[in-house]
Amino acid sequence: MKTKFLLTIIAVATAFIFAGCEKNNDVALAGITLSKTSVTLKPETTETLTCTFFPENATNKAVTWSSSDPNIASVDNNGVITAKSVGSAKITATSTQDASLKTTCDVTVAWTQLNNVSGEVSGLWEKNTIVNVSGHISVPKGKTLTIEEGVQVIFDDNGVGASHTKIEFLVAGSLFCKGTATNPVLFSVATSKRTADNTFAGLWGGIVATADCPALLFDHVVIEYTGAPVVADSPSAIAGIYTAGGDATPHITTSNVNGNYVVTNSELRYGASDACYFMGGNIIVANNLFHAIGKTGGEAVNIKAGCKADIAFNVIYSPNTNGLKLSSSGQNDATGRYQAQVKAYNNTIINAGWRRDGIKGGSAYIEKAALVAVYNNLIVNSKFKAMTPSWGTVSITAGCDTKSIIDYNFYASGSQQSTLPQDVTAGTTTAYLGYTLSNKNIYPLYVDTHSKVSASAGDTASDPKFVSYPLNSDPLTSYTFNKGWDLHVQAGSPVLAGAYNGTDAVAAPFYASTGITVNGITYKTPAPVARFGAFGSN
Repeated sequence: MKTKFLLTIIAVATAFIFAGCEKNNDVALAGITLSKTSVTLKPETTETLTCTFFPENATNKAVTWSSSDPNIASVDNNGVITAKSVGSAKITATSTQDASLKTTCDVTVAWTQLNNVSGEVSGLWEKNTIVNVSGHISVPKGKTLTIEEGVQVIFDDNGVGASHTKIEFLVAGSLFCKGTATNPVLFSVATSKRTADNTFAGLWGGIVATADCPALLFDHVVIEYTGAPVVADSPSAIAGIYTAGGDATPHITTSNVNGNYVVTNSELRYGASDACYFMGGNIIVANNLFHAIGKTGGEAVNIKAGCKADIAFNVIYSPNTNGLKLSSSGQNDATGRYQAQVKAYNNTIINAGWRRDGIKGGSAYIEKAALVAVYNNLIVNSKFKAMTPSWGTVSITAGCDTKSIIDYNFYASGSQQSTLPQDVTAGTTTAYLGYTLSNKNIYPLYVDTHSKVSASAGDTASDPKFVSYPLNSDPLTSYTFNKGWDLHVQAGSPVLAGAYNGTDAVAAPFYASTGITVNGITYKTPAPVARFGAFGSN
């Protein structure tokens, strides 16, 4: 019994001795370093940091991770940094054994910036890249440039060379611009130059597609401050697309009759010339906003021979001359530049034509052998109804194709008046007076025979009843579009009834069923809706 008790005492003592030895053998941590002391990341990317401990055989290697600003860069328990927004943050690893032992990594979160870009461009401009363009740029024939959401392409308004020729973007290859509603692609100038005084200054030369360009895509894109004068050394003049001394460059130009071109969900604004000038192609222009277009002339959409186009569900505010100019000028069947064919429906056009001198435009202008269907459009406070000069004389120098349908449109007039001397003299001080003015370009026996027209300036029966738009007080010459306006209409609006279903072959859209394939995606024109304008009721 005594022996057994003695053995137990010895065993316990031995255990204590070994335990004490193990504790005395712990290796204390003396320092920590990180795999990187600084790192630059793009938002939405990650980087993993690892720790090196000194000495290597330190017993306790546990650390806690923290960020000085988790909204910019967060870090998890494994040292994985997630970049969240542009800015700077400091990541710290702290020993759990001794809080005085810590190490840090400086994190900068920033998007890519490309500077002094000029010459040939192709490949990919990644999401949210800032591209500072210092000279003329071009996409070569056979090449493609893809621009992702949030990219800002900023053109130096000082121009190029001793003559300060305004920068142009020439496209002989393909250009695909794909933004989103919350993160569009932007083509513009420096922020300091985006002022009201520069609305029509023409600070750069727009995007000019040559006859070699097979495809363009502008989806959720903003293009602004274009309309530079064309001079002798402008790329568009050298290419023979525009004439030096006589032209100004639109936001978008096309030339290839076989090209596929889509402009959708985009905003084209602040331009000294036209917004879209199409001299060829299979074209969809749908669900866009145009405003402040043209300084002394200019249309939102200008169509020439070689085009087959659907223009639908756009809002066009204050084009200098017309919302739509549809012409087959330049038609030459022998060379393949065929008759211009256009379906234009369910567009809302406001304040068109008042900034143009003389009796020229005010909503739509259809001429020179073009074959069109213009219907279900809501024309508000514009200077004139659709014009069809030389109706009955079908020619590429005179009137449009008489198989055209220009009908079932709605012309609404507010009560406000123009005080411009030309309008006082011509008797066109209100939209109503312009709609009802007899002039050589309007043919009431053939055009707009079923359309609705306000009975007077400020006629309440023809008030579209917009959810929010000052029908009777928005100045006729205003070109400042208010993003707070809601151009949907209220229940009971007269624009919800009396429109056309668009099912006849001459009116049916070209691309509502088959669509146009661009960059591997098929885009389809929205089908006509039997109401007037781009928006119905909420």
